[in-house]
Amino acid sequence: MTSVKLIDTVAHRTEFLPFSPPAISEQEIDAVVETLRSCWITTGPKTRYFERKFSWYVNAPGALAVNSCTGALHIAVASLGLGPGDEVITTPMTFASSVNVIVHEGATPVLVDVEPDTLNIDPARVAEAITPRTRALLPVHYTGHPADMKPLLELARQHDLRIIEDAAHALPAYYEGRMVGTIGDLTAFSFYATKNLTTAEGGMLTGAEDLIEQARVWSLHGMNRDAWKRYDSNGSWYYEIVAPGFKYNMTDIQAAIGLVQLKRLEEMQTRRYAVVRQYNDAFGDMDALQTPTERANVRSAWHLYVLRLNLDKLTIDRNRFIEEMKAHNIGTSVHFIPIHLHPYYRDTFGWKPEDFPIAFREFHRLISLPLHPGLTDEDVADVVAAVKDIVERYRC
Repeated sequence: MTSVKLIDTVAHRTEFLPFSPPAISEQEIDAVVETLRSCWITTGPKTRYFERKFSWYVNAPGALAVNSCTGALHIAVASLGLGPGDEVITTPMTFASSVNVIVHEGATPVLVDVEPDTLNIDPARVAEAITPRTRALLPVHYTGHPADMKPLLELARQHDLRIIEDAAHALPAYYEGRMVGTIGDLTAFSFYATKNLTTAEGGMLTGAEDLIEQARVWSLHGMNRDAWKRYDSNGSWYYEIVAPGFKYNMTDIQAAIGLVQLKRLEEMQTRRYAVVRQYNDAFGDMDALQTPTERANVRSAWHLYVLRLNLDKLTIDRNRFIEEMKAHNIGTSVHFIPIHLHPYYRDTFGWKPEDFPIAFREFHRLISLPLHPGLTDEDVADVVAAVKDIVERYRC
């Protein structure tokens, strides 16, 4: 039941705590300045070096740096030849880009519901959804917790399907000892400003070398030579368009940031893990709250800390809870509004809210708390105090 009581709390913080600002140090700033003073600011040697360092980090055979995770996903769908008449199975619990790229290439997205603990795509429902038109699976590693890949890999083997992993949240994450980025055919990472590793905007596609080189052609207009090779001293002016490609290349300015961020990633992750432990310790025994799951066979990247409200224990709904957090000067968010609730997908495919009942039900009780390396212990204490105050004041 939603309360109509006016917010009467006094903010405990004097300054607003942002939900997820980027963790930029002087090292990244110096690297950008050095790049700006060099001969290359667009796709060039730093981008190629970032690809090599990233592929080494995740232990992938090949890597392609691009301008976003959306670009990486689009390139993956296009370079694997998915298009009209093909079905791609994915999850409703994701951002729109995961599904948009399927539609862009004329293929048909097929949604299946999620598992109630992790909110990742449910392999049992995937198995039920496979038809003769199914060509690929597109699991999303929600919040940084890997999807259950073993049964998905087996389904792909049985039905001759490709797997494109949306790992926008999942750097660095592990599934049964394997790092995400080495499991499916192609894996797309995000380096958006809020991500565990940022290049402001940017992304990376990993996979087998032959698939990555095929994808590389699609990433820059479908040219058979990339720009920095054409303008290098050993390059040639001549090029051919061999595919109707896109312009999704990463710049050396972005790569300069990424190279520094990659060096700092373990340090930044250590702080994330510490914040997660503090949240879990604070909220774990509160009956009005459900803390996130981390299964024993994975290590989550903990990109997000998604708390679930047990609404039967509260007199307010999730939206009001967010307003109360804002009154405490603390930023939060919601991840995600399920795909089938958005007007375009609802109207185009005729999906109804109850078609994916777990995603629909859980959406109404999700709230993402601040989680980033810049949080101090005092910041975390403020978040915890705010959550506990709201729960106590609006408990049934």
